[in-house]
Amino acid sequence: MTDLLLLGARIIDADAPVDLRLRDGILIDPGSPGSPDEAIDLDGRWVLPGLWDHHVHFTQWAIVRRRLDLSAATSAAGAAQIVAARLRAEMAMHEPLIGYGYRDAMWDDEATAEVLDAVATVRPVVILSGDMHACWVNTAARDRYGLPTAGVLREDDAFGLQMRLEKAAPGDEDLAITEAAVAAASRGVVGIVDLEMARNLEGWTERMTRGLHALRVRSGFYPAELDERIESGWRSDDTVAGTGGRLTIGPLKIITDGSLNTRTAYCHDHYPGRDTRGMLTVSPELCETLLERATAHGFTAAVHAIGDAAVTHALDAFERTGARGTIEHAQLVRDEDLERFSRLGVAASVQPEHLWDDRDATERFWPDRADRAFPFGALRRSGAELLLGSDAPVAPLDPWRGIAAAVHRTSDEREPWHPEHSLERREALEAAVGGDLSLAHGRATDLVVVDADPLTCDVDELRRMPVAATVTAGLFTHRAL
Repeated sequence: MTDLLLLGARIIDADAPVDLRLRDGILIDPGSPGSPDEAIDLDGRWVLPGLWDHHVHFTQWAIVRRRLDLSAATSAAGAAQIVAARLRAEMAMHEPLIGYGYRDAMWDDEATAEVLDAVATVRPVVILSGDMHACWVNTAARDRYGLPTAGVLREDDAFGLQMRLEKAAPGDEDLAITEAAVAAASRGVVGIVDLEMARNLEGWTERMTRGLHALRVRSGFYPAELDERIESGWRSDDTVAGTGGRLTIGPLKIITDGSLNTRTAYCHDHYPGRDTRGMLTVSPELCETLLERATAHGFTAAVHAIGDAAVTHALDAFERTGARGTIEHAQLVRDEDLERFSRLGVAASVQPEHLWDDRDATERFWPDRADRAFPFGALRRSGAELLLGSDAPVAPLDPWRGIAAAVHRTSDEREPWHPEHSLERREALEAAVGGDLSLAHGRATDLVVVDADPLTCDVDELRRMPVAATVTAGLFTHRAL
């Protein structure tokens, strides 16, 4: 049993500091009988329910943290020079060099095999795009992995290569995952929805039974695993034995379209100057079939839909099947579809930091519909439930950055972008914790302790929010008190 007494805590909607007592992860009356194991004076620090990241590819995030970062590249030639510098600094000339983070939507030159071949003729080079929907490879990588082409691979070809890279990831994968979990806890994260493409349930079960307790995890899965999970008798929200209640079964993930950076997000209207509306990667009929099966066997669903036509099709599928779950991203939404989220009980699982990355690309490729992009405010006003996530490694696994982006829709000196879609501080915090901000006696509650008032601090401090402690299942997973 753990019994923790927190003295002098400031909480939302309280006029003065209060004492909080957490016994085995349950908030109880501070004056309850028995002595606490520890009493800590918080000296007026703020206490909130713990934060969740509702969309993570955790293994990729853990591995990417050790890879070559090309997110600063502003051209293909510039990216190649970053690769060349790393190649000069390393001796492992035949091991693949893996990079991540390039975004070519705004580049004036093209990401071609020839550009990479000019700096890497022998060593395989694979660079994952910032949105993970494309991989840029040189000829040596094409030959090494038996790929259909060199240059840029998109969607399924890119996903297939990424899964192969995960299985052959250099270094100790478990150590990388543990380090990433501890880093997440240091930012106040108590849980994640893991939507890793590779099978993740067995790995999380093994790590948690061996003692990893930094995070709660809802383990999502993809259609290829649906039969297996049905046969195993699992249902969404089931708890995996031996994990201390930290590991539960998550949703079925279905990817129905691409992304904006790759110009494959599926839209009602053509991309200006292009003979394409994007790419529908799962047909509406197949999506409905998958949702029907998932619902019949007790699973919720997380349907990836970025373009407005993909969002319409996803909502149609939820409506026709009675499925429950989320639409992931909802990056572009028609006005007539906004109210359907609330009416159908479908949450919008959104990643606010993407608007920082995609602001210019949206103005370039969706200039006639940019006022409907990242419509957090409109979704909220329509009654939709919002859940915040990062989509790490597409954006860093740091919920405070996402909260700041949802509130203040700019990351530079420019004015906030379509501020009519901004969230209020309280709304963003509720979406980050996955519920209300109250701390009531009798509830199982994970906590985060922060040094600044998240409702009133300036936006830069909100983005960098100093986290003093994180408590998950009654235990400290981060402590800087």
